[in-house]
Amino acid sequence: MIGKVPPMSIWSTDYRSFLQKLKQARVQINLTQIQVAKKLNKKQSYISKCESGERRVDIAEVKKFAQIYKKPISYFV
Repeated sequence: MIGKVPPMSIWSTDYRSFLQKLKQARVQINLTQIQVAKKLNKKQSYISKCESGERRVDIAEVKKFAQIYKKPISYFV
């Protein structure tokens, strides 16, 4: 499975819900993936992979997203 995206079915219902909230929070404040990536000093593909579940997001990253999206961390859980 090297280099392949794991199927979404391996993520728990809670994690899939988190991914939806992550994208929804960005869309709610009218930011593009490119704009968020610039704020984080990352590439757009990083944001895409985080939102799609291709890249697992850790708590330190959630904190950064929450600050940018002006949401409490609890919003994502």
